[in-house]
Amino acid sequence: MLKKQLYSKAGAVVQRYFIEELGNVEQFNISGDDYHHIVRVMRMKAGDEIICVTPTGKSAVCQIEEITDDIVMANVVKWEEGTTELPVHVVIASGLPKGDKLELIIQKGTELGAYEFVPFTASRSIVKWDGKKAAKKVERWQKIAKEAAEQSHRSYVPEVKEPVNLKDLIKASDEYTYKLVAYEEKSREGEASVFSSTLAKLGEGNSLLIVFGPEGGLTSEEVDLLNKNGFIACGLGPRILRTETAPLYALSAVSYHFELLG
Repeated sequence: MLKKQLYSKAGAVVQRYFIEELGNVEQFNISGDDYHHIVRVMRMKAGDEIICVTPTGKSAVCQIEEITDDIVMANVVKWEEGTTELPVHVVIASGLPKGDKLELIIQKGTELGAYEFVPFTASRSIVKWDGKKAAKKVERWQKIAKEAAEQSHRSYVPEVKEPVNLKDLIKASDEYTYKLVAYEEKSREGEASVFSSTLAKLGEGNSLLIVFGPEGGLTSEEVDLLNKNGFIACGLGPRILRTETAPLYALSAVSYHFELLG
């Protein structure tokens, strides 16, 4: 069951905030960046309504009771029912691209329902980071995911993992129900059945890991290694997609399959 959009008395969409406190409480205390957004950006006051979402995905309509110098105190008016989440967990593994392309993948992928993002270093990845720089990047990526989840009224903030190499990605892949690798050579060959047939097999609560290459794609050796470890190569239609477009294409197809086809 989908949640209905909630509007304030002024006709604006009620703002959504992910908080760290667990559910089944009657009041939430909000601080940090969310405090700044509520007080400084949105200029809310006592009596205004917001939506608070717990780490378990439960959301509640809340009314601001008091605003101090560093905390917004909001009382629960009612707990919401339903969800905006996909019935399956789609995990996007992206070969590290140049520039801010991964930020776009994370932002738009979150809006489209991705469950998790796993960046990895591929043979053709130009970007190379040390541990310190990678940690800062992950912090920024996670913030982007949180803001996108709030904007799109998700019940869950996707986790962005620290970048790994391909072998570590393969080692961690056993936990997923289905594993695909998007390979442009399959698109050139006209292969179009693997992705659609996998969607047809997916059941509620199943997980799907999809691997995408960086600019220039994955090498044939990388695809062979993935194939040997249970990944099935698939095409994504007859056109060759950019590294930042392919994950969004796949997520849109999943959303259409489960949410529009019914």
